[in-house]
Amino acid sequence: MSFERPTLSALRVQARADMAARLTGTDAALRRALAMVLAEAFAALAHHQYGYLDHIARQVIPDTAEGVYLDRWCRIVGLARKPATAAGGLVTATGTNGTDIAAGVTLTRSDGVVYAVAALATIASGTAELSVLAATPGADGGLEAGASLTFVTAIPGVTGTATVGLAGLTGGGPEESDTALRDRLRARLSAPPTGGSATDYVAWALEITGVTRAWCLPLNRGPGTVDVAFVMDDREDIFPEPGDVAIVQAHIDAVRPVTANCVVFSPTPAPINVTITGLNPDSAAVRAAIATELAAQIRRDAAPAGIIHRSRLIEAIARAAGESWHTMTVPSADVTQSAGALATLGTVTFA
Repeated sequence: MSFERPTLSALRVQARADMAARLTGTDAALRRALAMVLAEAFAALAHHQYGYLDHIARQVIPDTAEGVYLDRWCRIVGLARKPATAAGGLVTATGTNGTDIAAGVTLTRSDGVVYAVAALATIASGTAELSVLAATPGADGGLEAGASLTFVTAIPGVTGTATVGLAGLTGGGPEESDTALRDRLRARLSAPPTGGSATDYVAWALEITGVTRAWCLPLNRGPGTVDVAFVMDDREDIFPEPGDVAIVQAHIDAVRPVTANCVVFSPTPAPINVTITGLNPDSAAVRAAIATELAAQIRRDAAPAGIIHRSRLIEAIARAAGESWHTMTVPSADVTQSAGALATLGTVTFA
């Protein structure tokens, strides 16, 4: 049977009983007795020791390890935690023609987040496009198109503010979590590399920072072909940009079998609209909980060329906090995606 860590209360009872059994004439049940104080102290020490043993027990098993212990297990099989990435993109500066803006010049937004110019740019026709990167990695560096950044130090001949380009500042993401890394480790242990199997292509895609889900479609374009789709769930728009696709393509091309014709692509969103009638109780909180559960269920089940089962959506609605009963009228049947599409939650209508 599995080991169960004793509770502090159980250890206190045991320590008092041991004191009474071994120290004749003492009563460890008396609140101010020395035996009582010693029993409480010993129980607390034992509780900490059991806690440390419990911690060690989790770290010596790969699929329960955490932090640096998980990193070490991953290194043994050639995996590494994906680092945080900094958001970046293009901003437009204005000023006098011929004025240089050097690499390393910094700009800041209203809340203090700092961006650095990545390469020298020169103003021509009154403007210059600056490639900038957030100084601190993470999703907080993202910024929408049209937002303003201010030069930290004034540059003669350059207007004091710059404008974020149409593509915005994107690409920032957090360091890979223990949960995500542990999932990759489990997949690696259960399906070791085999020189180009479907699971290998998924593992290769997931090695790229920001990629959270990937799918392999063998023979999608005929004999000798293999296609890979992926998404980046840590972004507001989970569907990758052309630059993201190019990075994953280059990585897979470097490790795939030389005879494989591999194409990496971003799936197209396939929203699934849901209509619910007779919701009870019907409140804003219950509706929000239902939308959250539906989105999570579709994320778990969605795959290119996959099927979203109607019964699973009904189950997700019933799982929402506060829901007692409902009737889902749309979709009326299972929903099948094409090989290039990925299901997402569309509009949830309450009738």
